[in-house]
Amino acid sequence: MSVGVQLGLLLALATAFASVVGFLYKHRGAVESPAVEARRPVRTSLALFRSRWYTLGILVATASWGFHVAALALAPISLVQSVIAGGLVMLTVVADRLFGLEVTRREWIGVGLTAAGLAFLAATLDGGADSAHSAYDTATLTLYAGIAAALGVGAAFVGRGGYRHGIPLAISAGLLWGASDVSIKALSDHLGDDGVAVLLHPLALTIATLSLIGLAVSARSLQVGKAVPVIAVTSAAANITTIASGPIVFGEPLPDDPAALTLRIAAFVLVIAAAALTPAPVRLAEAEAEPA
Repeated sequence: MSVGVQLGLLLALATAFASVVGFLYKHRGAVESPAVEARRPVRTSLALFRSRWYTLGILVATASWGFHVAALALAPISLVQSVIAGGLVMLTVVADRLFGLEVTRREWIGVGLTAAGLAFLAATLDGGADSAHSAYDTATLTLYAGIAAALGVGAAFVGRGGYRHGIPLAISAGLLWGASDVSIKALSDHLGDDGVAVLLHPLALTIATLSLIGLAVSARSLQVGKAVPVIAVTSAAANITTIASGPIVFGEPLPDDPAALTLRIAAFVLVIAAAALTPAPVRLAEAEAEPA
């Protein structure tokens, strides 16, 4: 493993921690702010910044985004996202110990399994960690990111009005941010030739658009759902999208060993099952909300 890739993994770990802290600060600010409305997304999203907690969460999330961009430029996207996903296990600890949020046993188990399943993917890279793997085919990238974004918009439509306590909205934000992350990885391939001019590349506009829409959707999901399951599902959706793009979009090698390939598939199944387990059943969640 090259020094650059190792540095990328350290930045990925920093991304994981900063992302969790930023998410929890944004949740604290979002729940005390007026509701984000689909008919007035810009005005109602800007109103969130009246909360100092939400603003602090955005600042921390921006630092996390910077770490993430640097990590994606240095290391394979599958490995970066596996480290970030493994760091998701910090969510329950930070939420419980630093933010004083009640974390149920179901959420501890669900988040732990999600993190473990995604981290297992790092064991099946089969020698793909020697370079950044940023080269891509434009048509493949466009189709992949387009499908992820379309599914994200569809999930947002399903989740409007707080349906199922923000989980569809969390999936939507994760898919939109996942499509943005894949575009960031692709844009990093142009850094060597274009330098700062990459900011004028069409992918830069795509990244900004997906990120901002995802930010509004995520804020609404934090307003209508519990912090831990919403954050866990958002992270799982984003990580599944980006990890899968490694072999599909950027040509990262799949394992030649059938056992290793089976392990990778099993890890994906574990992630999906764990993400489904993390949110409490709707009837239970409604019962818990009644006393409040």
